[in-house]
Amino acid sequence: MLLVLLVAGLVAVRPDRGARVGAGLAAHLACSMHYVGARGLAASQEMLDVMAGPLSPLIGSRIEEAPPGASGSFLGITLAHASYTPGYGCRLDYPGQAPAPAALPAPPPAAADEFAPAGQLVAAASPALAQAIEGVFAEHARSAPKHVKAVVVVAHDRVIAERYAGGVGPDTPLLSWSVAKSLVNALAGILVREGRLAPGLPLSPPEWRSPGDPRAGITVEDLMRMQSGLAALESGRPGDPVALMEFTHADMAGYAASLPLHVPPASKFEYTSADTVLVARRLGELIGGGPAGVHAFAERELFAPLHMQHVTLEFDGAGTFIGCSFAWAPARAYARFGTLYLHDGLTHDGQRILPPGWAAWSARSTLGAPYGAGFWTNDGDDRFAKLRIRNGFPADGFFASGVLGQRIYIVPSAQVVVARFGDSTPPDYGIEDDLPLIAAAVRESGRILGERE
Repeated sequence: MLLVLLVAGLVAVRPDRGARVGAGLAAHLACSMHYVGARGLAASQEMLDVMAGPLSPLIGSRIEEAPPGASGSFLGITLAHASYTPGYGCRLDYPGQAPAPAALPAPPPAAADEFAPAGQLVAAASPALAQAIEGVFAEHARSAPKHVKAVVVVAHDRVIAERYAGGVGPDTPLLSWSVAKSLVNALAGILVREGRLAPGLPLSPPEWRSPGDPRAGITVEDLMRMQSGLAALESGRPGDPVALMEFTHADMAGYAASLPLHVPPASKFEYTSADTVLVARRLGELIGGGPAGVHAFAERELFAPLHMQHVTLEFDGAGTFIGCSFAWAPARAYARFGTLYLHDGLTHDGQRILPPGWAAWSARSTLGAPYGAGFWTNDGDDRFAKLRIRNGFPADGFFASGVLGQRIYIVPSAQVVVARFGDSTPPDYGIEDDLPLIAAAVRESGRILGERE
């Protein structure tokens, strides 16, 4: 999601839209960072400063305790409010939206396993790996700040190194941003395995069922691969429909479904969160039970088998998982998620979660772009993919990615996962320092394998 300088552009062209987007972003961030991430207003302000750019001083937020939530303002005028529900995080409030789900009890502690020791940090055994991690966290005097919060390196299903910024630890939930799209990929894969979803069939939402509607042929796969043809490009320009969808509409999927086509489906790759929100709504319909049903399904079918703890999925005012942007989990949990794709949809103990071949399908490039279905990929001829490969990220690698540098790198050939989360600034969100880390992790994985043999 490209919101950097978006608010500035919106204010210049449509002051009402810019103000509402900025206040909505501030309210949601403040609420979730305080009640889910447990890091408070300073942490949400750091993220807001990067996303809102020079207009950040004009945008304010305030935490509310009774009832729990937060408000967002522009030029001192309160324009947005977000409410917190335990277990479901925060959502922006709108008139007439669906009631919030009932609060969830705190989950029981997970059973210990061999992935990482509870209550202890894993230090890198290799000086080269330790140096590469240091390079990810290091700030450069003449570059924009990276504000890296967490790095977890996994090889052969065990954490072999990790580091966290101050105030962040192994159990601290971190905002996914577009890494949530990869969670949507997994939920879709589960439903495909169960025979309840076919990616090649049309999505067929009610908004597209009028005779002759040109959107009627858009498939689930088109949406997962960002080739829907909908006029919803995330460009960062004034009036970006994705920003309006996420921060000014209670029913995000309803808004996305109202957008017209501007090119035929499956003819052009255009990254847009609107596509993922439409898929998330369809998954919720198939799962049933509203937010409570989706939460229970994800916990039972995905999070529990992978031993992913402290995961929160946030929902909009219509009860749809905001699968384009709003999930929370600790870096270790994100790394555990990455291991699922190392093993072609199997857990480390052999339980099948995703259909055979789903990981490779997800990492296959789309229309020549370095994007598959919910993951960015090194597959294909894209120049950025080739650049990553030349700098140590193997050709079979792919990654979940969110704005500000939320990333899960996956290298099946080396059995390596690297989770890296931060509040990094554009244009590359710190990726230039991630590539040496991936290369070092691949070398260390090979050394570990050699010792075992």
